[in-house]
Amino acid sequence: MRRAILTVLVDNKAGFGCVSEHGYALWIDAGEKRILLDTGQGTALAGNARALGIDLGLTDSLVLSHGHYDHTGALPLVLGAAPQARLHCHPGVTEPRYSVRDGQARDIRMPQASMRALNALPPNRLRWSGEPASLGAGMGLSGYIPRRTDFEDTGGPFFFDPHGHRADPIDDDQSLWIATDEGLVVCTGCCHAGLINTLTHLRGITGEGRIRAVIGGLHLGAASDERLEKTARALREMKPGLVVPCHCTGEAATAWLADHLDCEVRTGYAGMRLDTSAL
Repeated sequence: MRRAILTVLVDNKAGFGCVSEHGYALWIDAGEKRILLDTGQGTALAGNARALGIDLGLTDSLVLSHGHYDHTGALPLVLGAAPQARLHCHPGVTEPRYSVRDGQARDIRMPQASMRALNALPPNRLRWSGEPASLGAGMGLSGYIPRRTDFEDTGGPFFFDPHGHRADPIDDDQSLWIATDEGLVVCTGCCHAGLINTLTHLRGITGEGRIRAVIGGLHLGAASDERLEKTARALREMKPGLVVPCHCTGEAATAWLADHLDCEVRTGYAGMRLDTSAL
């Protein structure tokens, strides 16, 4: 069985010794391979890593789930601490991004310092791709996730321009998978592609139909009752063993899932650790 220890380093909630931040980062230690999925906004990662005894300098692969500020802010810190780390991201991560509500635009793109750090990487340390990819050690990336369901959307008023004229489908959204003897452990960033779209895609590209666990942001804070109901129905059919909502899922949606799913639902927080061999 592929064993990995998953540690939430940045989240909206935090356990003892860690600080919270609107953002997300997940450390994956698979023994011979250490992966960091996202980096949070930038203020919480270093301190939380120290508090949890994790050396970011050991990072082999840094994966960006998508190009929003709350997942890419500490990019310069990680790339500087781990000169051997290879960055994996979709070509769309540096696009201008805005959240537009009631005519008010908020810039949510990758910070300029992170863009400079990304652009300064030599070609052998940067993998631009929208295709599924192996990370080695029984792990891989989804690449672009097709939008097949009729009830899932990006989870918010996201646009490429501050006037709200060009909708942003967040095509750069991707998730990470870990193969275990009990099925896939799926690690999401914000899951802007939709949880059911994501799981359906990963089952297709890996050939593994079983979902052992899902951990990460699910972006269901603004989800309609219909979306929640259809999501829960599809999840019950997929029979995951564990769901750990983090970051952007929303407290109400997390509570709703706990009430309507057949599996265990645990609220994620910075400092949470999961051993895939013990799930």
